[in-house]
Amino acid sequence: MMKKLMVGAALSALALSCAQAQSPASNSTPGQPQAVQQTTSGEKLITTQQSDQYLASKFKGTDVLGSDDNKIGDVSDILFDKSGKIDAYIVSVGGILGMGGKEVALAPSAFNVVRGNGSTSDKLKLSMSQDELKQAQNFEPYRSPAATTGSASPSGMGSGALTGGMRPSPTSPPSTNR
Repeated sequence: MMKKLMVGAALSALALSCAQAQSPASNSTPGQPQAVQQTTSGEKLITTQQSDQYLASKFKGTDVLGSDDNKIGDVSDILFDKSGKIDAYIVSVGGILGMGGKEVALAPSAFNVVRGNGSTSDKLKLSMSQDELKQAQNFEPYRSPAATTGSASPSGMGSGALTGGMRPSPTSPPSTNR
């Protein structure tokens, strides 16, 4: 789980560095530290988070509010492409304690950030109701052919279900030294 968050954060940082590389450096606000440095190898290093930037780790688990300002779900995952661009927030809706619900993928543009105050966290708001989300098409993560035809895991789900659509890394054979 933590590995996925780190990969997501790294890819988000990569996407951010690409976006900032395309914009002129003179856009920085006076009095704020420069957010991008160039390393000796020529790579760009992000040094600070700006007020209009968000961390993926903060969005996962974030409450999602419906058009009536009541909680209708939460962000269960974030879908991004290989360049690091976020394609969708996966919202878990319905169900109790993570059971019996469904997941719906919505583009980031469907959400508005509702800033929290000192005692509450930020939330994401949709112009949809909980009923509309429940009627929406389920999100299906990619499962590689090897993951769907491989041996089942103890939970009864294929190995692809445990990797979130990512291929597992190869493992070394067990050691025979005793």
